[in-house]
Amino acid sequence: MSFMKKIYFDHSATTPVDAQVLGAMLPYLKNDFGNASSLHSFGQKARAGVETAREQVAKFLACQSKEIIFTSGATESNNLAILGLVRRARALDPKRKIHVITSAIEHPAVLEVCRELKKEEVEVTHLPVSRTGLVRVADIQKAIRPETILVSVMYVNNEVGTIQPIGEIGKIIQEVNVGREKQNKIYFHTDAVAAANFCDCRVDFLGVDLLSLSAHKIYGPKGVGVLFVRSGTPLLPIVFGGHQEQGMRSGTENVAGIVGMGKAVELLNQKSKIKNQNLRIKKLRDKLIKEILQKIPDAILTGDLEHRVAGNASFCFKNVEGESILLMLDMEGIAVSTGSACSSGSLEPSHVLSAMGVSPIVSHGSVRVTFGKNNTGEEINHFLKVFPGIVARLRKMSPIK
Repeated sequence: MSFMKKIYFDHSATTPVDAQVLGAMLPYLKNDFGNASSLHSFGQKARAGVETAREQVAKFLACQSKEIIFTSGATESNNLAILGLVRRARALDPKRKIHVITSAIEHPAVLEVCRELKKEEVEVTHLPVSRTGLVRVADIQKAIRPETILVSVMYVNNEVGTIQPIGEIGKIIQEVNVGREKQNKIYFHTDAVAAANFCDCRVDFLGVDLLSLSAHKIYGPKGVGVLFVRSGTPLLPIVFGGHQEQGMRSGTENVAGIVGMGKAVELLNQKSKIKNQNLRIKKLRDKLIKEILQKIPDAILTGDLEHRVAGNASFCFKNVEGESILLMLDMEGIAVSTGSACSSGSLEPSHVLSAMGVSPIVSHGSVRVTFGKNNTGEEINHFLKVFPGIVARLRKMSPIK
């Protein structure tokens, strides 16, 4: 009997909404539809849902609920963190020299913001990474200048799954800040979107002042995110028009989405369940990595195997196009991606793989397989049954040998 079920191995692009999350959201899409800024009972019911979600996220991050700002997603959260901090510093002193440190493998939602900052005469240092995609803590130390006000390094790379030493970086920044005056403090931001399902995101453990999350990467709805802003961190809003979210994010709250995010985060707080879930995911991933490297010639695992989230297996296959692999797998009912979904419309080689020293011709053969809590061993077995043949057929057709 043929395997007819569709298989989803692209959880780094988005995750399905959990049934419990959907159940929490539905009342706010039906009966409790009020505007959370309204004073009547409809509005106050909606407000209660928003504030419960705020507390749920604060518990997960081990911070105060007033330090949680809801946004439209992590792209907006990253923009608010970086632009908001830099523009506040510039507003206080228009002639001040400003320097920002980030890494060469950040998500475009950070890299493009930094590109805009350069137009505003902000200096930006893009740190290199190792061949496995790790930022070196020593490079952070070397890059810090008197005019540095912000370091932004992602917790987990969304393409290759490498976990960055955020806690170590946080300690370095805290040590540097001891010798600085308050107005010259360095603030630390991390995009934790790809980390939330797998890593400890307590903000004091990480030593961060700003942290971004996205609901749709943790079995919540699309269109809602979070920015943690440590009390005392100076930000200017980047969206204007209202008083919502403590004046930091104008616009009528997406109540159902926010409630869904709160529930999704609450489920992540079930520590023992999540630990067992991730151990099971890691076994599936390790089996897939081992067999692909054994069965397919010229297959290269990208990213750091030791410092890697459980749900990520990313490869480059020589003499074959990743997009062709994706399309042939899709014909078999299997969904994967080539690098990051946010940049998959580009014909340029992955900036992440390029920063890791992978040549453009090899990086065009990149495939990212990312696992979720509902994937099974049966699905892995089916993938391993069809995948080597797809690569072999495409290589026969390839003009590159």
